[in-house]
Amino acid sequence: MEKINKIGIDARFYGSLVGKGLGRYIQEVVDGVIKIDEKNNYVIFLSPDNFDEFLLSSERVKKVLAPYRWYSIAEQIIMPWLIWREKVNLMHFPHFNVPIFCPVKFVVTIHDLILTKFPTVRASTLSPFLYKIKNLFYRLIIWRAVQRSKKIIAVSEFTKKDITDKFKINPNKIAVTYEGVANLARGRDSLFVKKLDDNKTLLSYNIINNFILYVGNVYPHKNLEFLLEVFKKFHEKRPDLKLVLVGREDYFYQRLKKKAEELNLWRDDISASSVIFPGYVLDAELEVLYHQALFYIFPSLYEGFGLPAMEAMAKSCPVASSNRSALPEILGEAALYFDPESFSDTLEKMEKIADDEDLREILRKKGREQIKKYNWWECSRQTLDIYRQIL
Repeated sequence: MEKINKIGIDARFYGSLVGKGLGRYIQEVVDGVIKIDEKNNYVIFLSPDNFDEFLLSSERVKKVLAPYRWYSIAEQIIMPWLIWREKVNLMHFPHFNVPIFCPVKFVVTIHDLILTKFPTVRASTLSPFLYKIKNLFYRLIIWRAVQRSKKIIAVSEFTKKDITDKFKINPNKIAVTYEGVANLARGRDSLFVKKLDDNKTLLSYNIINNFILYVGNVYPHKNLEFLLEVFKKFHEKRPDLKLVLVGREDYFYQRLKKKAEELNLWRDDISASSVIFPGYVLDAELEVLYHQALFYIFPSLYEGFGLPAMEAMAKSCPVASSNRSALPEILGEAALYFDPESFSDTLEKMEKIADDEDLREILRKKGREQIKKYNWWECSRQTLDIYRQIL
């Protein structure tokens, strides 16, 4: 008789409200493998923020409260005991923060190596001294995770190569499972998104004219300060176009607002601003912004996958993208690429896509085809296959 195993998943960032893009990955994989796997038992470790959000779908699934912050001492000391207490046969850590003394076999997902590629104090609110200590701790954790894991999941071939080059490990230890595009891929006729009046939604954010859209965080590697500098020049030629930067208000967005103010692109009087900061936007409203945007721009210097650009394509929004890291691999021929460190090239491509409706329509069609290559069900199935191989 085939053994029934108990698989644990660290889902403390489950859900997009808790963990943004990473939270979406965890939610889709957790929900997917539980639906596909009809044999094994699962223990889902959750935080107080998402414990009630996760609904039990089977008697084979148990949820456990793990009220320990990521990257904390409690995570390192108490999580191993919690895992041991639940007697799991295999753990999946969907991020590199694996407890050093994890007592069981584990799989780790590494989305990117941003912390080793961009170790800049500008990416933190900590003092330079504390940031250096924290970064050294991160490096130790990720090194231990890579060395001790039974299998590493990477979200792109680019990330796989990054890991093998950085840690000098056998590439056969790494499996690539592409992420998917969530319900956003279901389009304007989706039954899952409440339809809103486009004009009323835009007016609620003081968006009147045509606009360029960006959605996501504004950490330094996202290269948004550079984008503002290019947009200032672009706006001189196209004063009818505004730049809309969507993301939850935090320290980094406040810093970007100051940069926009210095460039005379943003002021308290939003109607007189060339750059608009709507803050966090609900999915139903985001649907409108994607639909109405002239194009989506993604100037990032480093991405392990590039999910925001994929979600724009899923909403038939043409994409102008950086040509760095995993983006050409993931976006294929469905984006107009630019060098994110070249002012002239970025400006030229922004002008090209803004002025050419035929090009935008071509990119819309290619984008709708490109997203068909990625789905969360396949990502979950491949993840479950990895569990089975190890067990």
